[in-house]
Amino acid sequence: MALRKEQIIEEALQLLNESGLEGVTLRKLAKRLGVQAPALYWHFNNKAALVNEMAEAILQTEFADLQPRGDGEPWQDWLIRTLNRLRKAMLSYTDGGRVVAGAHLSLTMAKISEVAIQSLHSAGISLREARLIVLAATHYTFGYVIEEQTTLPSPEEIKDFDFEQFKKEHPLMVQSIEEYFSSGRTVDDLFNDGLKMIVGVYIQHKNPCQ
Repeated sequence: MALRKEQIIEEALQLLNESGLEGVTLRKLAKRLGVQAPALYWHFNNKAALVNEMAEAILQTEFADLQPRGDGEPWQDWLIRTLNRLRKAMLSYTDGGRVVAGAHLSLTMAKISEVAIQSLHSAGISLREARLIVLAATHYTFGYVIEEQTTLPSPEEIKDFDFEQFKKEHPLMVQSIEEYFSSGRTVDDLFNDGLKMIVGVYIQHKNPCQ
């Protein structure tokens, strides 16, 4: 029976969850599907094409029904809510951040950007500024998720790390981290506070007297 494209993508996403992006190869995928590697080339010329389709599948879990900002809804709220959905989609798979950020031909990602720019522009923001805000906030989201999904240091690395010396050399960094999380804030709060900073810089720039 001929392989369906959807079947290959589904198996590739399962392999992604098990082995991470580096573990997703056409050879391994063909073995899991019980076919020879050349059979996959009917659907994907190379790994980059496969990764692009994997990104589409990941994004569609959250953005199959993306709607622009509603009348009266603050564009800041809409943008933050939409980028939280983007983060959620990427976190749903191992290395999902790397997959989506690396898919340069993603039609769904292009649609998200288009609708986001439209939502800001319809709120009175210039087209140039709308694009820059969306670009900055999207890249921030990519980077945040990729860092979240980065492999933690091994027990051996932690054992050999001199935390006391690190604290002495970076007192303000350590103090600011401890102060932030001691109040019960989470990594979700940190993500959203960063987004609010991006939005806030724009507001401050437009309203310097406030």
